[in-house]
Amino acid sequence: MQNLWNDDEAKTHCGELEQRVYTSRLLGRDKSLVLHSGGNTSVKMRETNLFGEEETVLHVKGSGWDLSSIEAHGFAPLRLDALLRLAALPALPDAQMLNQFAANLVDIAAPRPSLETLLHACLPATFVDHTHADAVLAINDTADGETRIRNLYGERCVVIPYLKPGFDLAKFFAAEFPKQKSKKTIGVVLLNHGIVSFGESARESYERMIELVTRAEDYLAQQKAWKVDAAAGETDAADPQAQAQLRAQISSAAGAPMIVTTCTNARTLGFARHPAIARISQQGPITPDHVIRTKRTPMLGIDVARYAEEYRRYFESHAPLAGERMRMLDPAPRVVLEASFGLAAAGRTAAEAAIAAEIYEHTIDTILRAEALGGYRALREKDIFEVEYWGPEQAKLAMEGKPFTGEVALVTGAASGIGKAAVTSFLARGAAVVGFDLNPGVESMHSRPDFLGFRCDVTDEKALAEGIGQALSHYGGLDMVVLNAGIFSASRKIAELASEEWRRVMAVNLDANFSLLRACYPYLKLAPRGGRIAVIGSKNVPAPGPGAAAYSASKAALNQLARVVALEWGQDGIRINSLHPNAVFDTGLWTEDVLEQRAKHYGMSVERYKTNNVLRVEVTSRDVAELAAEMCGPLFAKTTGAQVPVDGGNERVI
Repeated sequence: MQNLWNDDEAKTHCGELEQRVYTSRLLGRDKSLVLHSGGNTSVKMRETNLFGEEETVLHVKGSGWDLSSIEAHGFAPLRLDALLRLAALPALPDAQMLNQFAANLVDIAAPRPSLETLLHACLPATFVDHTHADAVLAINDTADGETRIRNLYGERCVVIPYLKPGFDLAKFFAAEFPKQKSKKTIGVVLLNHGIVSFGESARESYERMIELVTRAEDYLAQQKAWKVDAAAGETDAADPQAQAQLRAQISSAAGAPMIVTTCTNARTLGFARHPAIARISQQGPITPDHVIRTKRTPMLGIDVARYAEEYRRYFESHAPLAGERMRMLDPAPRVVLEASFGLAAAGRTAAEAAIAAEIYEHTIDTILRAEALGGYRALREKDIFEVEYWGPEQAKLAMEGKPFTGEVALVTGAASGIGKAAVTSFLARGAAVVGFDLNPGVESMHSRPDFLGFRCDVTDEKALAEGIGQALSHYGGLDMVVLNAGIFSASRKIAELASEEWRRVMAVNLDANFSLLRACYPYLKLAPRGGRIAVIGSKNVPAPGPGAAAYSASKAALNQLARVVALEWGQDGIRINSLHPNAVFDTGLWTEDVLEQRAKHYGMSVERYKTNNVLRVEVTSRDVAELAAEMCGPLFAKTTGAQVPVDGGNERVI
């Protein structure tokens, strides 16, 4: 475990809260300590209120904030005295606890306090750090885990048995901590949950966490349980059709489109093929905090219906004991283990799927280390169920629904103009987007889990197949396609048009789109809400212009192809509609030379040519992209084969 403290960096963080921010980020940078909003940190500070009175305020990490990027305003400030009074109550229902947290915030605009706020309040130290360190969990999650933990840490750590996070844990801790602690105590192990360190400075608390986790790593190394691998063997290339079918089945079980990302590597393959996989994978997560991301167990194989039925039995066996009426969450798996591809992870968004995948890759290491110590043992089903159906935990996953959440869009010509604008429009509506473009810049357009840029010559069928395979691997399927890539050659009369130029325009504007449609068809058929295609056509389809024979003919042919697609694929629930823009000058097609040539051809200035339409408006890439996205949305759910102008009103078209 590497100590990341840097004196020069630390000097730039003045004050207790800023020091708290700094060391929280250090913890968050190490994924073997915390993952995706996991863990929490706090600091107790003396502050003066509006009445001039001094009081102690607990600044605790706001729920949902990620330690790796937390800011000062990511900590919720609460009056410590009020929290200590709450912890002294004989009982406190969750709803009342959360209400009291809100009532005792110093700043009502602050984020919702961590669910473990009372635990931080009850620990008599200025700075408190809490992580879910992989190494500690690997030792703890064994048959004799408590004994190993006590022998490992001795007086350095107080050991608390597992209790559901919240009031009960805090109350037990407040009574037990004084009994166990000594002058040597620097931390707390919450069995089957995580580890806590504390100190009177941010540095002290942080470095104590590093010390405690390093001790656990060293112990695992001494027991030959640190570097553990499962033999992977050979594997075939992933089958895109099988990936799309799996995603369709998971989406059906979830009752909504899902993103499914596949992670095939030596570690995931080896684990999926482990001889004891049924035993070690079906016990439960390494810490109950993970259950809202991964569900209690992964699905073994690809029988989604069977998994859903087993999940229903799990719910029905525990829900009656909860003491309150519960509504079952969707029974679709969030993690899949299969010998042919290793690991797949599902989520309502690409970010959720990525989080589930990363959590489970850490789970694999922890389980294998626990096995090397004598056998992995997780918490009881009942305890996991309580956390999975705990309202405050579910609130962490609450998100605003967007029209394309869980869906995947493929956009060609994505690096500029209408294609680039379409990427933005589909991302804004919640879709995961795959962008194809010949420009290598497409690969770095966005750095986010819901965008994949793939450098691709759309006239190369092999490249198209590879790109689609990447899309399937990252997101599991295809729901929407925007056929946008195209070229517009310089103005040339037919008598002067070279055959080579004619064929080049046809290859990009027509042939490539035919190849892409054919390649996407099997996946669009499996789209949970039906496949959708938006074709970026041209005003030249209904009203061709002189000097643009190749472009006009290619777009007209593409338009006819789209009409046939509407007729043939409607029975598969796939709809296709065409947009015919005109004079969209912020695209790659309209170079300065081409623009000047066309304006000159019509005897106009460039500025007049830009607004040469009935409404006297300039049409932008965003205008076209927004309509393309809307035509893939619910408003056009019963429309296919349509052709819609986006041209400000063209007299020849009208």
